[in-house]
Amino acid sequence: MIPNKPIMTTEEIIRTWFEKWEKGKFRELPLSKEFSHTSPFGTIEGKNAYLELVEHNQDKFLGYEFQIEDEIYEENRACVRYIARQGKDFKLEVSEWYYLENGNIQKIIAHYHIGEIRQERMLQ
Repeated sequence: MIPNKPIMTTEEIIRTWFEKWEKGKFRELPLSKEFSHTSPFGTIEGKNAYLELVEHNQDKFLGYEFQIEDEIYEENRACVRYIARQGKDFKLEVSEWYYLENGNIQKIIAHYHIGEIRQERMLQ
């Protein structure tokens, strides 16, 4: 008989997400097969498509340290605001919503700025 896998809380699952990223173990992320990731770059549908994208772009995805700024946890969703640092010269401030199902992350919606602000959008 196989022992039951202990059920993790939403907070534990999200902390596992960040730990796996910091260790470069993206293949072990707690993702559902139907995982989707939406960011300013667009939406990636499916766990395999997401992992394949990371595999081919490891220089852009790995090597980050995360500084958690704010966290909100509910039964099947969470919101985390954090600073991602890669080396001394790159810093990205991110807010992400995580949606969980059956102990895995089913969907992430990430918010961050990816470019220069157009002149007409600058505050005076």
